Amino acid sequence: MLFSTDYLEQFSRHVRLPNFGIEGQKKIAAARIFIAGAGGLGSAALTYLAPIGLKKIGLIDSDTVEISNLPRQIIHDQTKIGQLKVTSAGERIKQLNPTLELALHSERLKAVNILEIIKEYDVVLDGTDNFASKYLLNDACVISGIPLVHAGVLRFSGQVMTIQPGRSACYRCVFREPPSPGAVPTCSEAGILNTAAGIVGLIQATEAIKLITGLGDLLTNQLLVFDALSMKFRNVEIKPDPDCPVCGQNPTIKTVEDLKMVEGQN
Repeated sequence: MLFSTDYLEQFSRHVRLPNFGIEGQKKIAAARIFIAGAGGLGSAALTYLAPIGLKKIGLIDSDTVEISNLPRQIIHDQTKIGQLKVTSAGERIKQLNPTLELALHSERLKAVNILEIIKEYDVVLDGTDNFASKYLLNDACVISGIPLVHAGVLRFSGQVMTIQPGRSACYRCVFREPPSPGAVPTCSEAGILNTAAGIVGLIQATEAIKLITGLGDLLTNQLLVFDALSMKFRNVEIKPDPDCPVCGQNPTIKTVEDLKMVEGQN
């Protein structure tokens, strides 16, 4: 892969990074990242991933932009209220990187479509705001062997973990089953600090870059917990669960039909 003088100038600060260089940028230029959700987490991740020179970004979200989204969902603005989030985000992404290949899906992730949608990507980021989607993403990525960067944020805190199928613990190793309905408040019920979503989303983006380039230590087999009020981070060690229903020694979740069952239970 040969880069033009203009390209090298554009990404010169990456190329000059120790252990990154031209080879790191080549890996970035060939990479395809899929992001589930164009909300607070997805907005932060997209804003920084779109300009780094990726080959392709895929994005899925079935919602429209609402005024209450704007404080934390920074990829949208006042002029996009009422527009599909993927359309709004796509327009902004093209401004950040006109040459980027973009695949927009204005639908919900479901058991019947998720494996087909994510199969061509190198990394998946979970920017969703509901447990059904989080479990579906985890299970589908483990089945497909695609690395997943999970994240969640509520009120003043957030969490991130990176899942490498076959090599690390997955989301179900930590949280076996979804909580009962109403046990955990939604963002609309409990509130969310906009900067907390931004910080967590940027950590996800950084993990994606590390997965692609092979640099640094990933958040595998650990859950990074962030609290904005104390401005503290802590890493909780996680071990793969041999009895995990999706990545354990005798998995029960292995096919689309199994995912349909999971979807029906969430």
